[in-house]
Amino acid sequence: MAGKSGAPWWAHVMMYAGGLTMVVAGATAGVAQYGSMAAEDAVPEEEILGDAQAEVDAEKIEGPLNILVLGVDKQGDSTRSDTMILVHINKDLTETTMVSLPRDLWVEIPDCGPGYDNNPCENKINHSASISDDWEVTRPNVVQTIFDLTGVEFHMGATVDFEGFLGLVDMVGEIELCPWHEITSIHGDKRVFPEGCAMYDKDESLDLIRQRYGWNYDSDWEEGRGGDYGRQAMQQQAIKSLLKEFKAKGFLTDPGKLTEILDGFGDSLTIDKPEEWSITDLAVNLRDIDPEGITSVQVPSTPDATTLGGVPVDIVLTHEGAEQEAADALWDALQNDTLDQWKTQYPQWVKTPGSTTATSTETPAEGETTG
Repeated sequence: MAGKSGAPWWAHVMMYAGGLTMVVAGATAGVAQYGSMAAEDAVPEEEILGDAQAEVDAEKIEGPLNILVLGVDKQGDSTRSDTMILVHINKDLTETTMVSLPRDLWVEIPDCGPGYDNNPCENKINHSASISDDWEVTRPNVVQTIFDLTGVEFHMGATVDFEGFLGLVDMVGEIELCPWHEITSIHGDKRVFPEGCAMYDKDESLDLIRQRYGWNYDSDWEEGRGGDYGRQAMQQQAIKSLLKEFKAKGFLTDPGKLTEILDGFGDSLTIDKPEEWSITDLAVNLRDIDPEGITSVQVPSTPDATTLGGVPVDIVLTHEGAEQEAADALWDALQNDTLDQWKTQYPQWVKTPGSTTATSTETPAEGETTG
């Protein structure tokens, strides 16, 4: 076992490690062995990172670690990614920071699909995942787009789909979500979610955390949670609430219930990790991470508008000047494990543990609507 030297669907990886940690660290050797075998059998592996794979020491797990998590939506034979999260764990393997990439972030994409003769273009980052229905084609394009944008090398990667989230919420029955104002769904029966905290089942939870157009109050934009930023905030709430429910119901301390978590993932989670690092080793090495202490960072950017094929398009843009400076510094901090200094220098882009909003007071760019 490699020694320690130091749920977003995106945080499922952290939740998974947390669940195994409680068993491996606190149970008998027999249970630990069972947990190890079950974990290795339960999580499919695939190549995700490609050229963005960081070099690692195969003999030991040590920080800092960068993990790329892609939330995917599987519909029929098509797989698309519309959630992209950079997870950073510090050198001591005690603190975690999540950086959500806005789906409308305007970036350079290396392959923009048949409509562009597979040439590069500038577009929303989620376009990188729409060039083909074949995930084997789109996945490397998504990863390369993120790598070109950030320069961050990743020690592990993971993909998690919506079905995995539904299954995990179903295990606990309901999770608490706290919309900061009333919001009406744009999906299905147009359910209305009232302001304040309430318990929601799997279908309601998924509906709420997929909303982004309803976060369009002036106050949403003033408080840094308008549009897709609001969606990100609700996703972060959902994962933390799910973790709390698993802990409260004993899933993380009962080996029998842990098996339910393992089975609940099914094919909804795949990972890309060094072959020598086992899931159990990761759990032991990450045992000091407190899920409730996860810090979320907003990519320095604000809403803007452009034209695409002569059609007006609402986007999120990292503007030249202060935003670009902060964004460049963020990518360097992820790569070099200097996030503590970055957070001190750029507090307006940081969300404190338990918070649903960033402290940014940026408003939409001139001429931008909030609808």
